[in-house]
Amino acid sequence: MNTISLWRRGFKGDLITIAVMVTLAVICFHFMPSNLSFFTRIIAIMLLVLAIDLVTGFTGIATLGHAALYGAGAYAAGIAAAKFGINDPVLMLLVGIVAGALMGLLSSLVILRGHGLSQLVLSIAVVQLAREAANRFSTWTGGSDGLAGISPAPLFGMWRFDLWGRTSYWLAVALLIVTFITLRQIIRSPFGKLCQAIRQDPVRVRAMGAPVYLTQVKMYVISGAVAGLGGALSAVATKVVGLDSLSFELSAEAVVMLVLGGTANLYGALIGSAVFMWFEHTMSTINPYHWLTIVGALLVAIVLFAPRGLTGLAESLWARLMKGAFK
Repeated sequence: MNTISLWRRGFKGDLITIAVMVTLAVICFHFMPSNLSFFTRIIAIMLLVLAIDLVTGFTGIATLGHAALYGAGAYAAGIAAAKFGINDPVLMLLVGIVAGALMGLLSSLVILRGHGLSQLVLSIAVVQLAREAANRFSTWTGGSDGLAGISPAPLFGMWRFDLWGRTSYWLAVALLIVTFITLRQIIRSPFGKLCQAIRQDPVRVRAMGAPVYLTQVKMYVISGAVAGLGGALSAVATKVVGLDSLSFELSAEAVVMLVLGGTANLYGALIGSAVFMWFEHTMSTINPYHWLTIVGALLVAIVLFAPRGLTGLAESLWARLMKGAFK
């Protein structure tokens, strides 16, 4: 199959993906209007999980510290609005993207010095240092009380951020679609293929003369920009930034969502985030005392019976169905 046919197939797949996303967004908007703020929160976390998938799933870098990148975007956007009067939501998002990318660059210089388990430890150290810094510089960040006073202006001067979260919701949907399609193009590009080759065998790629370290740093910066966008979106939507946006627990939960959906698969990042957060939200409402036990049991079942995540399980079932249909 030549490059043109692959590109056409990818373009067709992107159009179908956009159509499905818009359809789901319209359904959620009209049939569950009281949950729009929750859906916006899910989309912000989806961006974080997509960012982790770029470095862990596609490039093979182990990390449990991506909340540092997400929190950097959230605090940068929040500080820009609360301390410097930059209330335009688009500018706030751009500030968050730049801050996330810068934090990604700095983090990569530390984390990429290690391998395997030491890489994980370094990533945890980065997020803990970022959290401690946010707590110590309370004049700027609000410390443990959180950063308040964030009042985004109407989007494009026309749509106010109302109490029902309608503007935030549609802004989040638009950002998710644009980001997802952009990442699909990056993954398909020669740069994306090189990252996947590094994940499979970095020694061989290095022996062929390809710049392994520089490629990993570039992907980490892109990942930081995506995570920073998620953090900035959260700041714009909730109008407050707390230390929980820099917590190790957030990093760990995001990794769990990625494993649940399926690594090295952008659809897996979306599905894992949506299923985990919806399940967690529903179970905590039905059974506020034992919901963590139920969530834990779900994760154990997924890991044991679907080690490639929900997308891997769906692919296996589809392959069996097709095999049976053409016997």
